[in-house]
Amino acid sequence: MKKKDRTIGSWITLNHPAIAEIMADAGFDWLCIDLEHTVIDYSGAQQLIMAIQSKGLKAFVRVGENSPLIIKRVLDAGADGIIVPSVNSAKEARKAVNAIKYPPEGTRGVGLARAQNYGFNFENYRDNKAKSITLIVQIEHFNAIRELDSILQVEGVDGTFIGPYDLSGSIGKPGQWDEPEVVALLKTYEETVQKYDKLMGFHVVALDYKLVIEKYDKGYNFIAYSFDAFFLGQMARDQVKQLKNHKFNL
Repeated sequence: MKKKDRTIGSWITLNHPAIAEIMADAGFDWLCIDLEHTVIDYSGAQQLIMAIQSKGLKAFVRVGENSPLIIKRVLDAGADGIIVPSVNSAKEARKAVNAIKYPPEGTRGVGLARAQNYGFNFENYRDNKAKSITLIVQIEHFNAIRELDSILQVEGVDGTFIGPYDLSGSIGKPGQWDEPEVVALLKTYEETVQKYDKLMGFHVVALDYKLVIEKYDKGYNFIAYSFDAFFLGQMARDQVKQLKNHKFNL
């Protein structure tokens, strides 16, 4: 993941391991469990992490806020990567880094949970997996665009993930992608991130693979493609619509 290879993942919003297993078998490189906008709790997150990793995929967790306590708990549950929302400054980015790394590089507290094989393998975890956890910070506000260079220069930040809905909302135009101000912010994001050897992320929500290809062509290499509920709902709607529009020859 840290080699900056092009990857594609998706979002898990439904709290059931079977959903995660079905999504994992679809061919994604990673899946991200969303704790920010769902009712998934810590216990559910651990079950989903286990389901995702059992299929050989990386399990990311988007935490609800830049909180050392939340980050610590999902890491102890075994997460391979953390996505932190609404990081608007280098100071906030360093706070996330500190929460992920053990001393002396950071301030993460030591727990003996699933990640550390319940206390039977802490040293191996500390010396290996703990050092390979991927940290992605979300850029979701126009202030973050202004501070983007300083955020990207923070050691320990492996990449950024643009939040287009909240970014457009930060200037009072949520979801209005064609507005010149929004277009300018996204362009600044892309031009700035490409100066650094770090992951560049985007969430393509619409179920149109051509939009993913467009993002690849623009240099994005950490792309989330839609989410579980949308895949389920869109397929159901499309099939039922076709069925109802079919003219039966009776």
